[in-house]
Amino acid sequence: MPWKFASLGALMAVALLAGCTTTSSESQKDPVATEAGHGRCEASAAEFALGKKASPELLEQARKKAGAQNARFLKPNDMITLEYRSDRLNLNTDQNLVVTRVNCG
Repeated sequence: MPWKFASLGALMAVALLAGCTTTSSESQKDPVATEAGHGRCEASAAEFALGKKASPELLEQARKKAGAQNARFLKPNDMITLEYRSDRLNLNTDQNLVVTRVNCG
């Protein structure tokens, strides 16, 4: 009976330790690929949208000029999440859907 518990304990220890190991290819990431700036937002490039009426075409133009992967309009009473995303362009509007602020996040 004690051998069964010892065997089970050894098996569980091996399983735990096996989950903690990584291969060398996983641990050595290519720093150029991760820091390439692909999709990074540059809000100043989208400031042309200030004072313009919100439209899908304006959103797409601003997204492309800012180099962002995602873009959205934010109305005054919209609920938003607080996570920061460097690849997202935000176009804040007033009640009349006129763009009043441009920022990334």
